[in-house]
Amino acid sequence: MTLRIFVTGPAGVGKTTLVERVAKEVDRWGYLVGGMITREVRRGGRRVGFKITALDTGEEGTLASVRGTSHLPGVPFGKYVVHVDEINRVGVSAIKRALVEADLIVIDEIGPMEYKSDEFIRVVGEVLKSEKPLLAVVHRKMADKFRPLGKLYTLSVENRNRVFAEVMDEVMKELKGVRD
Repeated sequence: MTLRIFVTGPAGVGKTTLVERVAKEVDRWGYLVGGMITREVRRGGRRVGFKITALDTGEEGTLASVRGTSHLPGVPFGKYVVHVDEINRVGVSAIKRALVEADLIVIDEIGPMEYKSDEFIRVVGEVLKSEKPLLAVVHRKMADKFRPLGKLYTLSVENRNRVFAEVMDEVMKELKGVRD
């Protein structure tokens, strides 16, 4: 079975840091990593939105912004506006390229904001049907949906270094073709 690793946990625990560390290490070993990373955007100590970055090209887009702070069109989501066009332009495009080119696909994050994009939902389905290994951050509200599809780690401050080592070991075994 193809490797599917999902990471969940509370905000600020280090989920994005973990997948970024794995991606950098995998890249260092000469494997191609593709997909997307989501980061908070903060101004004056306050979160004002989220940006997405394509791992292969470094291209950035605005996933969401606090209502009234962006000129980009979007879908209301709590205090944010989700910019579906940006998800599609940067995130979906990066995942589609990863399906063709990458040895490891990284998706950070699969969550309610990203699910405002039908194209994002479709491309996640394509990844799950593919033979490519996947490392994805899953929003805690969606963890149960993805639990049966692979191995789910719930990250905490206490376990994050151990989980990083376990995930790194599993990913490298998969990429090197070593099966237990």
